[in-house]
Amino acid sequence: MSLNRRHFSLSAVALGAAGSIAVTPSWAQSNVPVEGEQYIKMAQPVNLGTPAGKVEVLEFFWYSCPHCNTFEPMFNKWKQVQPDDVIVRRVPVAFQQNGNFIPQQKLYYTLEAMDLLDKVHPAVFNAIHNERKRLTSDDAVFAWIGTQGVDVEEFKKNYNSFSVASAVRRASQLQDEYRVEGVPSLGVAGKYYTDGPRARNLANALQVVEYLIEEERKAGGAK
Repeated sequence: MSLNRRHFSLSAVALGAAGSIAVTPSWAQSNVPVEGEQYIKMAQPVNLGTPAGKVEVLEFFWYSCPHCNTFEPMFNKWKQVQPDDVIVRRVPVAFQQNGNFIPQQKLYYTLEAMDLLDKVHPAVFNAIHNERKRLTSDDAVFAWIGTQGVDVEEFKKNYNSFSVASAVRRASQLQDEYRVEGVPSLGVAGKYYTDGPRARNLANALQVVEYLIEEERKAGGAK
């Protein structure tokens, strides 16, 4: 969701059994994605610390963004079928340094630290977009997490930990270095950036990502 720039849209798309993305008519006529159109190349590469032979894909998202909510099932299915040479990470963003964003960043990284993402990450989207929960403060997050069968005191300990605070700072750094314009959006190999408006919809954006991954493989970035 672009707060002050662009409105993101998601066309109806389908994922095949193997996780491949159905080509939509709006982009099918193009032979290959074009730099400056479907994606941009970063003027200054982002240092991700990616292991040799791997390609890293980042999804920038915000739990309260309706388009991220719609995109999540598609992205998750795509993520699950990526080969071993592709590292996929989500990065929760903060367009403003205020209570509307930071608690949700901390929520994500606390779930990651407690190995609860598979169980609770989808429930966060459901709580916000279907149950209309306002998870925009520490207290609201703590009250809600207790309804999910999570040890609240252990959650608070992790939520307020140095490691989670460091992860939040790194997320904001990545957001700035990628010059994220809205969410959901995608970064590839610390070099490329794409999103729904550039690719015309988010299914196409994932196709662009797959193309860029393959280009990195050809260049020796992954084996």
